[in-house]
Amino acid sequence: MAVECTPITEKQVEGLFDRWNASLATLDPQKVVDNYDKDAVLLPTLSNKPRLTQEERMAYFKDFLKKKPQGKIDSRTVKIGCDKVIDTGTYTFTLADGTKVPARYTFTYKFEHGKWLITSHHSSAMPETHS
Repeated sequence: MAVECTPITEKQVEGLFDRWNASLATLDPQKVVDNYDKDAVLLPTLSNKPRLTQEERMAYFKDFLKKKPQGKIDSRTVKIGCDKVIDTGTYTFTLADGTKVPARYTFTYKFEHGKWLITSHHSSAMPETHS
């Protein structure tokens, strides 16, 4: 039996990050959490605690969104598989107070129920930040 894979281009993968980043701009944690699969793993930049449920992700973003973050991709590598995508690289968050937080990231996505959702998101501050 042939497996049907949902086609996606690198440009469309970039759009998945843009969708997530646009949801940050709404400052509504529910809109951000809606990007994540129900059993996704979030290893956030500004918390030591892995977020394994929508409620835990909601609590993290409720706090994170108070800083009014906006992300910008600095470098990325995209790997496309069958109904799965990996987008990994570096990004910088600019916060409302002007602080810039350079970080490394990996988003993994899967296509399910007609939609690409984040299945894991690892974000960590750069270890060698220069001021």
